[in-house]
Amino acid sequence: MSPVDTPTAVSPAGRLDTVLGKYTMYRLILLVLAALAVYSLLLNALGWLTFGIPQMLVHLALCLGLTYASNRALAALFQVRPHSESSLITGLLLYFLFWPSFVPMDVAGVALACVLASASKYALAWRGRHIFNPAVTGAFVTGLTGLNVATWWAATPAMLWLLVPGILLVLYRTRKFLMAAVFLVVATSIVTSELLQAGVTLGGALWQALAQRPLLFFVGFMLTEPLTLPPRRWQQLALAAVVGVVFAVPYNFGFIANSPELALLVGNLLAFVVGQRGGLKLTFTGSRALTPSTTEFAFEPSRPVRFIPGQYMELDLPHAASDGKGRRRVFSLTSAPGSETVTFGVRTSEPLSAAKKVLLALKPGDHVAATSVGGDFVLPRDPRTPVLLIAAGIGITPYLAHLASGAGRDRDVVLLLLARNAGEIAYARELEASGARIVARLADGSTPPSFIADAAAAVAAGTVPGSRLDGPSLRALVPDIADRTVYVSGSPASVASLRRAARKAGARRVHADSFSGY
Repeated sequence: MSPVDTPTAVSPAGRLDTVLGKYTMYRLILLVLAALAVYSLLLNALGWLTFGIPQMLVHLALCLGLTYASNRALAALFQVRPHSESSLITGLLLYFLFWPSFVPMDVAGVALACVLASASKYALAWRGRHIFNPAVTGAFVTGLTGLNVATWWAATPAMLWLLVPGILLVLYRTRKFLMAAVFLVVATSIVTSELLQAGVTLGGALWQALAQRPLLFFVGFMLTEPLTLPPRRWQQLALAAVVGVVFAVPYNFGFIANSPELALLVGNLLAFVVGQRGGLKLTFTGSRALTPSTTEFAFEPSRPVRFIPGQYMELDLPHAASDGKGRRRVFSLTSAPGSETVTFGVRTSEPLSAAKKVLLALKPGDHVAATSVGGDFVLPRDPRTPVLLIAAGIGITPYLAHLASGAGRDRDVVLLLLARNAGEIAYARELEASGARIVARLADGSTPPSFIADAAAAVAAGTVPGSRLDGPSLRALVPDIADRTVYVSGSPASVASLRRAARKAGARRVHADSFSGY
């Protein structure tokens, strides 16, 4: 992401976004779960847990070792690249689901759950993408065998001191607070109501629901798992409500009874039905330089890709040298829906991440796996709704699919570009043909192409106040901003400051899409 002219100092939220942006969701979840595992051992040493250190260490080694080994073996069998981070996350989840024990039957059950969890990623998959949460699948099937039953012991009050901050961090990074809130309100209301009817006080009922049942662990690490969610936010919220009911309402149908595992599997199945499930293969067709610091990559999909302009695609980019961000990276789709090729605009100036090196090393005919399509950075349904699109640097990319689909001709669109200089304005040809009204604010004071209005000239003429893009200057550039739905895209720091500026300028509806390099 190119540095741009931002209006104010970086906010704490912007700094947090920048730090978290260095890690993919998978790497962050792995780190949080690893910290919780170490914390659980510490609690046990202090006497807050009563499993026994040897049992916990053997249990942890068994879960991590078997999921890792079985995943690699199955990947070799199916001739695909193993995803080591995913297997370690699954192992840590199983560590917290099953009771640490030296009882042979219990150990056999945990071992079975680990192998089944890895196998589910391949056996219960559609077009290379697993349908059900692997850890929960392994736990559920193991429970049916009678060898062992998941206890979800992470729902222990002593664990809350680190569990709650860890979950908040994950939900913040994944932007799933609203989804988590819907699930917690629904499930907690049902559980609390039942406890109140049993004579428990309101405070005691809430404490039991949130501290002694696995609602928090479930929503933080299971329900919001990216690979098993539907693509749109409204679908995710509806799913959270349904899973909350299935999670909390007691039922028993013979050998099938209420359990967190079954609730999540039901949710996974619903998500598979309503969403665009399944990975696909992309064949690299070529690249072109957009600016000295950005490159567009084009691919031919193995089948038609359904998406809405403004959504992203997640790519699996295996690389030998880990850079802390994992293999999977998301990129905004810049091509229009229905195009024969899908394209992505990427900042490719130094320093290059491992994933970008993989992209730059691609040769025509090489294949890349796409694992999902999603996102809600979409324009209002009503074409009569005017919009203001603010793009900081390569933050222009989410808007390209909108403009390629005719948004600049079908509705009132103002596009405000922030870039270092005129040479860093990407997709100039496409922008000129878009029909949108475009304004550029260039950090070095250079003059943009003739079809783009120059915000610096307006500042020099005195019609726009100030040398920085704050609320008053933004309102002067776009006087009717209060009547527009505003979209902001760029680095976390840029998005945080631009969103504040838009609010101060009078914008009532602001949507943000932040990303910090890949």
